[in-house]
Amino acid sequence: MPVVANSIKFGTDGWRGVIGDEFTFERLALVAPAAAQVLYNTYFSAVGSRTIVVGYDRRFMAEDFARAVADNVTAVGFDVLLSETYAPTPAFSWAAKQLNALGALVITASHNPGTYLGLKVKGYFGGSVSPEVTKEIETLLLDGVPPANTPGKVENFNPWPSYTEALEKKVDIAKIRSAIASGKLTVFADVMHGAAAGGLEKLLGDRVNEINSNRDPLFGGGAPEPLPKYLSRLFEVIKTHRKADQLGLAVGLVFDGDCDRIAAVDGEGNFLSSQVLIPILIDHLTLRRGFSGEIVKTVSGSDLMPRVAALHNLSVFETPVGYKYIADRMLAAKVLLGGEESGGIGYGSHIPERDALLSALYVLEAIVDSGLDLGDYYRQLQEKTNFTSAYDRIDLPLASMEVRSRLLQQLQTQPLKEIAGLAVIDCQTIDGYKFRLADQSWLMIRFSGTEPVLRLYCEAPTIEQVHKTLAWAKHWAE
Repeated sequence: MPVVANSIKFGTDGWRGVIGDEFTFERLALVAPAAAQVLYNTYFSAVGSRTIVVGYDRRFMAEDFARAVADNVTAVGFDVLLSETYAPTPAFSWAAKQLNALGALVITASHNPGTYLGLKVKGYFGGSVSPEVTKEIETLLLDGVPPANTPGKVENFNPWPSYTEALEKKVDIAKIRSAIASGKLTVFADVMHGAAAGGLEKLLGDRVNEINSNRDPLFGGGAPEPLPKYLSRLFEVIKTHRKADQLGLAVGLVFDGDCDRIAAVDGEGNFLSSQVLIPILIDHLTLRRGFSGEIVKTVSGSDLMPRVAALHNLSVFETPVGYKYIADRMLAAKVLLGGEESGGIGYGSHIPERDALLSALYVLEAIVDSGLDLGDYYRQLQEKTNFTSAYDRIDLPLASMEVRSRLLQQLQTQPLKEIAGLAVIDCQTIDGYKFRLADQSWLMIRFSGTEPVLRLYCEAPTIEQVHKTLAWAKHWAE
């Protein structure tokens, strides 16, 4: 048992691995009771409950693994509210808070390819637990949790009604529905075969055009990640709609596998990552909704975010990469919005959790209220801030963990003075190495903690310069 337990490690958002290899029923039988016990040790004094929510997405055998979690958690004395259907991860985070539970254990591998599954651990407050809590789970795995004299009980529940009701109250849902019904707005939703399926329809009615809504555990041979390379069908649908010379605005919304990350495609067929959506949301929520509070961004977030925040006199707080750091800040301060470059966006008026369906509603509300296509809205913000940039990121596989160590040592002992012909004027090290260059562009070099992968991020005035800088970084690493 100790050997197996030693090999189970939590990453930036939960524990995940290849089904049948790292992720097995045997290992889950160790992790689930340990997670339940640590939730109890950490949060019982705050919530006074022994109930844990268990949920799942649409991956291969996800409901079977969720049932195994429920069985193993009740065996050590906890009561379980087991979902009777798949749902977005934020729906289970919401359920944990709304139902006064210790927390939630969610079977999902988020945006990973179909061969993966995993477990996310959420606290009673409706967000991801801290790194300290997951470290305690890893420690407890070595000892195990003894079975209880009196096992807990399992009760089934449907997470959707309470969750969608909560979201409807946060936006002018009638105005969005009216715009869709009148043809002023056409909404396409690529749910990527994941847990967002049916979500917008529940909120906005059956005039939402959903694609990739069938359950496909192989995700069409790709991964349920909101990136352009996986969105060929959505691009084609938007292109066809545009050719039909339809009146009104159009937007494509993209949801990852467990519906906590979002991207979009504007009416002209341009991909818009959260680097674009977050500035739009900051502007909309302050200008038209009167929201206030701090903007929390990860170190890899676009420089446009603080510039738009400055337009509205909002302060900005920067964190390492990983939404759990944003969630920690949301629990400690008054936050308007917290977002990361990979698509996770959350709101201080909701729960400290990224929520793609709520983000989608706010994006739709921004389009309806402004009367602008998303691409035009973004260009207006660039003009207002006098800031234009392009952004890209690549993940570079390394030959081994030894190569990773060698590159890391090189960065520590031989700091880079020049990158792609530009002088380095500053280096930020709260997460990896973020080099600010003479023209105010930046390159960020960040290593995966669990595998030999180098993540390279760049923002510069033009996409050509972005690609030149990333090519330089790739050559440096190789």
